[in-house]
Amino acid sequence: MLSIWERNEFINYDHIIIGSGIVGLTTAYYLKKKYPTKSVLILEQGLLPSGASTKNAGFACMGSLTEILDDLKTSSEEEVLQLFLLRKKGLERLISILGHEKMGYKTNGSYELIFEQEKSALEKIDYCNQLLRSELKQDAFKINYDKIEEFGFKGLHSLVENTCEGELDTGLMMKHLIQLVTSMGVELKTGCQVVSLQDNTNEVEVVCQNPVLHNELIFKANKVFICTNAFAQKLLPNIDVTPGRGQVLITKPIQGLKFKGIFHFEEGFYYFREYKGCVLIGGGRNIDVQTETTTEFELNEQIQHSLIEKLQSVILPHQSFEVDLKWTGIMAFGKTKRPIISQHSSNILIGVRMGGMGVAIGSEVGYTLAEMV
Repeated sequence: MLSIWERNEFINYDHIIIGSGIVGLTTAYYLKKKYPTKSVLILEQGLLPSGASTKNAGFACMGSLTEILDDLKTSSEEEVLQLFLLRKKGLERLISILGHEKMGYKTNGSYELIFEQEKSALEKIDYCNQLLRSELKQDAFKINYDKIEEFGFKGLHSLVENTCEGELDTGLMMKHLIQLVTSMGVELKTGCQVVSLQDNTNEVEVVCQNPVLHNELIFKANKVFICTNAFAQKLLPNIDVTPGRGQVLITKPIQGLKFKGIFHFEEGFYYFREYKGCVLIGGGRNIDVQTETTTEFELNEQIQHSLIEKLQSVILPHQSFEVDLKWTGIMAFGKTKRPIISQHSSNILIGVRMGGMGVAIGSEVGYTLAEMV
């Protein structure tokens, strides 16, 4: 049931974007830059962004040494290099949109923890540096033994310093990105669950649940962009997207914390960082993959216990700490680590499956989608 006013002003748009994460927001940004007079609407199923854009750990990651070596087991050198380049271009694009200050971007150092059983990876540092040097013009990785004692870590063989990574405040970044696109005239409607799409050649019908009137509300657009990452299967059941839930926790402030920066270990499956005197740690999906292949926002106590054990035994072995918050974020994976950027039908485009790299590559995906119109 619509009034004449609602039908005239709130239903029809030139472009509708489904999903208000990094990909959806940057798609809206570049559409407005390209077509400033066209109307753009973003539909978000949650009251806040529902994916990983505001629920991640705030890493501006290019890929750790062991992660790249693992990728090379199933991908060619050229494919690995292109994925690295995609991350690099995406981060540069995000910074170009907002600037360092509005996304809390800092370079306090990035390191990978290498344990005794992984030390053979150090023999491949020169090889990986040579592979990436054409894009970086410098070495991506170097061994650093001195920082282990300085940081207070326990049980390590060595540290590998990643020279091209940074950190950011993703809450601050998303807040400013939303403010930017809405200031350009983009409309954002939250709490709007899209249940189906119908491309009628001349327009697309976007069917949403109306929780107040308990019926359906149909928006119409010339072009629709699906930017829902792990939730894409709800609209496209046959798409190659597998959800992967990430468990995260953050401690209360720790007096005398010895390190800053961002850290990875176990091929990137675990990661932690300093944030305002606290330690934020996430990961561990590899120890219970089946349970974590879900879009449900629930805590996995086995993995949460593992995160605390890593804090106690490796990261903060001589310091007590209290947990402040625990949460989860939903990522999306597939048969390859490349995102899906494609034309689904005449007027529906897709930009999903960020492979846990949404912070790094999301803005480049959004730019590419806008350029496809």
